[in-house]
Amino acid sequence: MAQSDLQLVVHFALLSRILAIFFQIVFNSLIPDHRADAFRVPPLHSPSTGDELLEFLLGGFSRWDAQHFLFIAEFGYIYEQSFAFFPLFPLSVRALAEAILRPLEPWLSLGSRLLLASMLLNTVLFVLSAVVLYRLGLAVLRDRRLAAVSSLLFCLNPASIFMSAAYSESLFALLTFSGMLLLERAQPLTSCLLFALSTAARSNGIVNAGFLFHSQLKRCLLYLRPTRKDWHKCLGPVLRSVLLVTGGLVVIILPFALFQYYGYLTFCRSTVNPVLSIPQPLLQLATEKGYLVPDKDKAVPSWCHHWYPVVYSYIQDTYWNVGFMKYYQLRQLPNFLLAFPIVFLGVWGARQYILVDPWYCIRLGLINKTPKEEREGDGKPPSGFHSRGVFVYVVHSAALLAFGVCFMHIQVITRFLASASPVLYWFSAHLLQEAGPGQDAAPSPHPYEFTVIPRNHLTALLQDWKRCSLTARCVLGYFILYWFLGLALHCNFLPWT
Repeated sequence: MAQSDLQLVVHFALLSRILAIFFQIVFNSLIPDHRADAFRVPPLHSPSTGDELLEFLLGGFSRWDAQHFLFIAEFGYIYEQSFAFFPLFPLSVRALAEAILRPLEPWLSLGSRLLLASMLLNTVLFVLSAVVLYRLGLAVLRDRRLAAVSSLLFCLNPASIFMSAAYSESLFALLTFSGMLLLERAQPLTSCLLFALSTAARSNGIVNAGFLFHSQLKRCLLYLRPTRKDWHKCLGPVLRSVLLVTGGLVVIILPFALFQYYGYLTFCRSTVNPVLSIPQPLLQLATEKGYLVPDKDKAVPSWCHHWYPVVYSYIQDTYWNVGFMKYYQLRQLPNFLLAFPIVFLGVWGARQYILVDPWYCIRLGLINKTPKEEREGDGKPPSGFHSRGVFVYVVHSAALLAFGVCFMHIQVITRFLASASPVLYWFSAHLLQEAGPGQDAAPSPHPYEFTVIPRNHLTALLQDWKRCSLTARCVLGYFILYWFLGLALHCNFLPWT
């Protein structure tokens, strides 16, 4: 049955990507683009017929921050604010455009091939992320149905547009979920490498080091528990865990540090004459917009004189006004309302998990119940969303949520959590399982049969909408509404999450 669920997840993930492309074309054709004051890559040449056709088909996937990623993939880090976007995704897109899509060069410019490469890459990454999330759910939740519904919800997640557009969310989700899965399978070294790659994709990949620290700390406590008489024999394994955590932290943080050092060399130790190395239209844009370019003949930026010259934090503060409570303004109320559903789900999920077993949470998920507590209970650890393995993921989700609410542009929390934490999908699936119409919402007895709308746990709930509770309707309505609104608004330069 697990293989059957996997096929359903893959089918549904591919269907959601196909529908995203279709509706993106529809919305981009019917709704005029908003004249947003956002970064746009200036044209360097007249578009060919192939460029215009690709813009019609996929142009909606190149809006807002996608412009930054595509610009970096084509020209590199020549503007200071570009260092807010980490290099793994644009490097991957450039490699795909040069290696696989090079035969299309006579018909498509490099910029068009980069857009096509980003869509193809994100489609593959998105499907793989759904599969890995399903396997992670099996390992942590120990509930096949809950794992399947969680992955199906991921295919319609509220930040779905960012999983298709030229953004790094799909790449980050795959690397993060894969690292989590390998850690659950007791493969910490490989997990560290994937977490390091996630840091090369997005800055919040550093937080994933907490999973390694928690898993090894729990292992050390098991070795050093007071009931062991041969505790001196455990010093070797404990020392290995300490070394693993120390080395793992270095490996996970290293991509961030190297990227900041590259920014330091680019702007603080510049040996570049921009007139000779940067195309004239890009220099003209920098002059008009006030963008800073590396120039050996001009004074270095102020952040170069900081004790720790970190360009990323400087850009977030200077260009996007990111900081503690800086976004709490009355005019930002619509964005707070936009982010409210995912904030509410995050707080509700953490609260519900804590209330089921508060003593386990007080012990930080490091110590299981004592033999006396096991005898007084049913002796069987809970499964599903309330299983003990979920604790560290709930803490991770709550930490990201708290940081996002206090420091970030509040609307970004939706894609911030949707690409970083499986808890959103696990808790939403848990609510559907509790509040849905029951076990009759099951997949087709012929899961291998191809149909346009696959019969699975999620589509069964949608088809049985009238029998669903208010909670189930709200959860499903939130996912589907944001899936459509994201396509309609984001693809036309209208404000979204």
